[in-house]
Amino acid sequence: MTLSLAAKPAPPATELAGAVALVTGGSRGIGRAIALELASRGADVAVTYRADDEGARSTARAIEEIGRVAMTIRADGTDRTAAATTVAEVVGRFGRLDILINNAGTNRDGVVWKMSDDAWDDVLDADLGAAFRFTRAAVAPMREAKYGRIVNISSINGLRGKFGQANYAAAKAGLVGFTKSIARELGGFGITANVVAPGLIETEMAAKMPEDARARSLSEIVVGRLGSPEDVAVAVAFLASPAARHITGVVLQVDGGQYL
Repeated sequence: MTLSLAAKPAPPATELAGAVALVTGGSRGIGRAIALELASRGADVAVTYRADDEGARSTARAIEEIGRVAMTIRADGTDRTAAATTVAEVVGRFGRLDILINNAGTNRDGVVWKMSDDAWDDVLDADLGAAFRFTRAAVAPMREAKYGRIVNISSINGLRGKFGQANYAAAKAGLVGFTKSIARELGGFGITANVVAPGLIETEMAAKMPEDARARSLSEIVVGRLGSPEDVAVAVAFLASPAARHITGVVLQVDGGQYL
């Protein structure tokens, strides 16, 4: 028997019923897809965004159309106070925080001999420092509840390196070490911490790639297609669910075999 993607059974809408999730960088792309997937499984979802007001409102409307409660918060993770303020707002609105998805990030590509200190620092702070700050803030309500799910969005380029992305690869590799460390620290409180490492995903960033670079990346993917944001979202939702209660400190690659 052959199952088509269209015939794939939907996840139970009650799987995350009563849960509250915070997704950073949820106005578009992978972050938006994650927010909608969590909502489809029953979670109320807060999303942060840095500048894309309309994108954030669109994500919120889509969450509400699913029948869940949405919250949008303008927050720049590189602001040293933004994470604590955001988590306080979420807990103030919903009374709890069960799931944290550290998705927001940026890139400023360039070969290492031309890379400025600002390009290095900006990417490390946005992609790694912000995840640390949001995690530090979220751990307080999670420890009190003795339950939590943290999923950090890395990249296969954090596992293998990438020409012209020393800063990005370093930050994404740092997320792996960070996640393994907090998995050890938080396991006794009923909190798991895991990493999802996407390969090349069909996002606005991928659409802007030069054709030759896109073709090279596509040639690496053994399933023969770019991933979709929804491919990443379902993996994240699994790790955020009760079904993943005995999984912590792992890196799940969502790359169609690109890393092989």
